[in-house]
Amino acid sequence: MMDSSLASTSYQQSRTKLETYFDKTARKAWEDLTSDVPVSGIRATVRAGRDTMRELLLSTLPTDMHGMRLLDAGCGTGALAMIAAQRGAEVVAIDVSHGLVEIAQKRTPSHLAIDWRVGDMRSHNLGVFDHVVAMDSLIHYDENDIIGVLKAWSQRASHVVFTFAPGTPLLRTMHFVGKAFPRGDRSPAILPVSEARLTQDIALALPEWKIDFTQRVSRGFYKSQAMGISR
Repeated sequence: MMDSSLASTSYQQSRTKLETYFDKTARKAWEDLTSDVPVSGIRATVRAGRDTMRELLLSTLPTDMHGMRLLDAGCGTGALAMIAAQRGAEVVAIDVSHGLVEIAQKRTPSHLAIDWRVGDMRSHNLGVFDHVVAMDSLIHYDENDIIGVLKAWSQRASHVVFTFAPGTPLLRTMHFVGKAFPRGDRSPAILPVSEARLTQDIALALPEWKIDFTQRVSRGFYKSQAMGISR
């Protein structure tokens, strides 16, 4: 169950749209994107960008994670969760999409014990963690909802790494132009936000936390900004 105090109409609306998109429209497209099968040129740049981003986020985590608990928030088809589990972490991996979690479960090697879940990544019922990683799961929410999610995680973790869509003129233009591409080459709604404003809001909402790093990954049609915060 979600804590009702975390409820947000805009968050819930965005979450419902994501669930519909990934389960009813794009499950096969994302299964292909996160595999090694040939994809279109546009999606190939997205695949390359996501691979680079995953490596960046993983580089912020210990190489030996035995005795640590990690939340993979918005786990998708599970590549990051599996690597963390291989490092020894106790991994809880959650996504809004039943379909993507099913793909992740099928891909999981038998020797890895990952707690795969479908639900809300903010839920208190997920427990307490050493690390929270959210790769390209907050890019679909506005700035206020991003802060709300970070506040929820701050109650149960001391280290969070996440990505957001940087609010640059180029990215805003690319998102607008992207509406002209065929459905198979479209992403769900991505909401660019200002890095400067997000930084200010984090300082106000989480005064005991500090920003450890911020780094952008740009590969063709993949544009995403990584940020790490800790207490």
